[in-house]
Amino acid sequence: MIPAFSIARLPRIEFGAGAVVRLPQLAAGYGRRVLLVTGAHSFDRAPYAAALLAGLRDHGLNWDRVMIGGEPSPEAVDAAVRDWHGSGIDAVIGVGGGSALDAAKAIAGLLRPGNSVMDHLEGVGPELPYRGPATPFIAVPTTAGTGSEATKNAVLSRHGAHGFKKSFRDEALVAEIALVDPDLLAGCTPALIAANGMDALTQLLESYVSTRANPLTDALALSGLHAVRDGLLAWYEGGDAARAAQAQMAYASLQSGICLAQTGLGSVHGLASPLGAFFPIGHGVVCGTLVAAATRVNIDAMDMRAPHHPALEKYAEVGRLLSGRSGAGLAEDRDNLVRTLDDWTRRLSLPKLSALGVTTDDLDRIVAASRGSSMKTNPVVLTDDEIRRVLTSRF
Repeated sequence: MIPAFSIARLPRIEFGAGAVVRLPQLAAGYGRRVLLVTGAHSFDRAPYAAALLAGLRDHGLNWDRVMIGGEPSPEAVDAAVRDWHGSGIDAVIGVGGGSALDAAKAIAGLLRPGNSVMDHLEGVGPELPYRGPATPFIAVPTTAGTGSEATKNAVLSRHGAHGFKKSFRDEALVAEIALVDPDLLAGCTPALIAANGMDALTQLLESYVSTRANPLTDALALSGLHAVRDGLLAWYEGGDAARAAQAQMAYASLQSGICLAQTGLGSVHGLASPLGAFFPIGHGVVCGTLVAAATRVNIDAMDMRAPHHPALEKYAEVGRLLSGRSGAGLAEDRDNLVRTLDDWTRRLSLPKLSALGVTTDDLDRIVAASRGSSMKTNPVVLTDDEIRRVLTSRF
């Protein structure tokens, strides 16, 4: 029997090398005035920028621009909404990495209603229901990792001792169109490839073992993990295979966004929220440095408390997939998974937490702040000591 499941709304997806040339025509379908949301500097340096802007002009579109530096804050979103509310924007186009796309998503959601994003952030403020309407949003990723082009949540951050990393989340925020052109990833640095690639891997793995996984998301997650296996290290290391590997990772990132939007995530992302809020650590770096340790702790906890848990077999399957080896049994396959993740973490030069400014004195507040929505779909409920073990193993 196939169990019952539901799939939330997804964007129209346009995937392929050169797909960006279709963006002006697609945007023109919503009207004549667009708001372009980009990173602070990357767009201006990008080789595709001039042709994209010329294409918008050739299709009779007028555009204004909002630039987002670093991870978006509620204040940055609110400022953009104040500036452009009531100005007749027909569509919002986000072009950039996950930060630019998350900012664009939130801005598109609030341009018409005009209120503060703080009204809707989960776990912060009044958490009022979102009523809309949203302005049509087109997502054009230029990195491969977050999958934001396929999700309904905009992640916003306020950094510092009392900081937070929380989501504005609603199905009305899902992009109308996700335009994924692997050629736009050509400017990614090795450090960005490593961090974002491990973010995509983590999202696929956590979606696959999530308590809300279903047969459709399982198929998509495994397809994405195949692409990570074939693409991540090859793209990072460069060489003749890099361009094909780049396309593999664009696909993997898209699949990771589709999956997480349906299933939720797990303990790595539960910890990424406080770590990214309390410290100036990029999200992908957190995922990359923790995924092997968190996988080991999850496996050990299930071995001890739920030895017949279906996620144990799933971890073994991913171990065979990523390592290319089949062990003498499921336990060895799971060990191969953790060893492979450890090996990739080293090869991708992802730093330990101690090198990122985290100390043992910070552990209690990180653990206390880790039990957000992502922890709720982890395959096993971890104790505080087990969560602390994930962290201490990366000092």
